[in-house]
Amino acid sequence: MKAQHYIKLDENKVECTLCPHNCVLKDGKSGICKVRSNHKGELITDNYGKISGYHFDPIEKKPLYHFYPGMDVLSIGSVGCNLHCQFCQNHEIAQTGVRNYPYLKELSPGSVVNAALRRENNIGIAYTYNEPLVFYEFMKDTALNAKQNGLKNVMVTNGFINREPMKSLVNFIDAFSVDLKAFTDVFYKKTTSSKLLPVLESLKTIKQSGKLLEITNLVIPTLNDNEEKFEEMVLWISKELGKDTVLHISRYHPMYKMNIKSTSAKTMFKLFEIAEGYLDFVYLGNLHSEKGQNTYCPACKKTVIERSGYYTKTNGIDKNGDCVYCNTNVIKYC
Repeated sequence: MKAQHYIKLDENKVECTLCPHNCVLKDGKSGICKVRSNHKGELITDNYGKISGYHFDPIEKKPLYHFYPGMDVLSIGSVGCNLHCQFCQNHEIAQTGVRNYPYLKELSPGSVVNAALRRENNIGIAYTYNEPLVFYEFMKDTALNAKQNGLKNVMVTNGFINREPMKSLVNFIDAFSVDLKAFTDVFYKKTTSSKLLPVLESLKTIKQSGKLLEITNLVIPTLNDNEEKFEEMVLWISKELGKDTVLHISRYHPMYKMNIKSTSAKTMFKLFEIAEGYLDFVYLGNLHSEKGQNTYCPACKKTVIERSGYYTKTNGIDKNGDCVYCNTNVIKYC
């Protein structure tokens, strides 16, 4: 399938303009993502319709806590990623290409949408598992089809994308779960082979579009757990995106090329406390704790959504997402 967002160059070369790597590729070569290739002077998306994962999940698993709580979503993924995170949690599919992963299933946009429509309690489709940006064309075709059929579209992404394709994304994606991996360019360069600024620009674009945005920050000991830098990050989120922006603070466990010990519960609770000073909605992930799971009304402070694992009780909000105690809107999409 011919890719979008690229420029033809001399000598049969192409420049991919989807993400800030802006890979310049000779004929027969693939980009950093391993799935966008130059075939005789045309940029091709090698993973179009090639699915590595296909499951119905609770929407809270993305994680999205403020988007149709208690509902399910059909989650699909492919292979490839434009980041090379040393702690990648899905490295089997994210850090490989089509030729090196033998378990791919070929699906059309229509077949994905039909499966989503058949499932009760399902709100739509989530593009996840590997980085959805690198199957941009399949995601777009599927999302537009889903939208025509009354389904919602959700994207779990690293946010490392150029401005123009990002501005296009917000036209067909309804909710974004974005990984803000740290708040220093040094971290992004050393541990992900990317940059921080494009991610911050993506966050602002999403917020300005009016689409739902939830941010996940995976806390890794010694690398991005500095309290001052964390406070700087949540202050930026509050000022640039709004204090109603949802933040998930997620606990790191050793994975892929990284063997640093798991983040301590003490660190998680301390960062949670810092974040609560700036943001209305802060949650803890990958941590067995009752703290940081429930949603509280920012006005009256009463519990409006209770969570235990992926079991969700929404007794404290009405059908419009308003607090039943004081009528403050808490959940925009429900």
